[in-house]
Amino acid sequence: MRRFIALTFALCIATFAAAEGIKAPKIIVGPYIQACSRSEFTVVWQTDCDAVSWVEVAPDDGTHFYNTAREQFFHTVHGRRVVGRWHKVKVTGLDAGTSYRYRVLNKAVFLNPKNDRLYYSEGKGSDVYRRKPYLMRTLSDKAQTVRFAMGNDFHDKPEVLEQLFSKEIITPKKYDFVLYNGDMVSILASEEQLVQSVIAPSVAQFATQVPLYIARGNHETRGEHAAAFYDYFPTSTGQPYYTISHGGVFFIVLDGGEDKPDNDIEYYDLVRFDNYRKQEAEWLKEVVNSQECKNARARVVIIHIPPSSSGWHGEAEIARLFIPILNSANIDLMLCGHIHEYRFSEAGDAICGSNFPIVCNPNRARMDVEVGTDKIVYKITNANAEEITNEISIK
Repeated sequence: MRRFIALTFALCIATFAAAEGIKAPKIIVGPYIQACSRSEFTVVWQTDCDAVSWVEVAPDDGTHFYNTAREQFFHTVHGRRVVGRWHKVKVTGLDAGTSYRYRVLNKAVFLNPKNDRLYYSEGKGSDVYRRKPYLMRTLSDKAQTVRFAMGNDFHDKPEVLEQLFSKEIITPKKYDFVLYNGDMVSILASEEQLVQSVIAPSVAQFATQVPLYIARGNHETRGEHAAAFYDYFPTSTGQPYYTISHGGVFFIVLDGGEDKPDNDIEYYDLVRFDNYRKQEAEWLKEVVNSQECKNARARVVIIHIPPSSSGWHGEAEIARLFIPILNSANIDLMLCGHIHEYRFSEAGDAICGSNFPIVCNPNRARMDVEVGTDKIVYKITNANAEEITNEISIK
């Protein structure tokens, strides 16, 4: 009798699902790679309905993905699986400098009677039959040369992003990662805007295979959806500031906040970046004193707003709080954006106050950076194919 009741109930659930037109979830955005390191990476994607999700990972060893049961990683928070449309799965325990295949899978949640039981649609994942699983490579200590591409200040111009960061240009063989250095949108009004301007074009071109990192610009702090910005771009620290280590090169990604005082009328009394930057400076002190930073063969700082003791408030605060700490850390180069034009400041520049060079990448341009054994070479290309090249000796 109990079995009959259970079968009847299951049939009712299936009938309910069919009647309501409930199907297996579809991936509508992503997946894209975030927070990649030597031993882990995070995969982010969006489905068209509420679902639970997971990632399966296999080594890139020539075996079919279905050769054996692959390790599974789940989207959980504090031990509980997350039901939602956005999925963020951290894959851990990987080997450095190693290629892996991965696929993402989902089950739609379509009924929860009395809040005591969940019922799922059939599971559906990214295809491994007609196309190969997604491929990515972890970062490594052993890479002799580090190559990455940087863009900034696109201000809601996805067509320019797609041109400069096309899949024909940004390939895993040419680039270790891509970094957006702020102001990819002008005012962050909605999720749809962020998806259309930044996430979807990045996924279409490179981000399923090449890791993408984000440094927040001052314009990403504005708008009704601004507080949710890092929901889409998880970091290794859980903060907008974090570090990356690859090929013996230590990257410090900083967040400059806004460029005007907190009480400026443009911010509607909604920001407190002065205290935020002070807290970030305390974190920075710990970072530059770490053995990973001290033992690196080169050190590169990424921040959207360049320092300037005589500039706007944000620029002056960055010069006051961050530059004295960085001057003690043997920094080789700082990369910025914000001013919408190319600028090279020599080490010892009085306005910047830094004992290392600072390069501002122009707006809507791609900077290709190669860190070798004794020098850093960069080439800047804009949408008109105009180029600027330079090289800097490593200390």
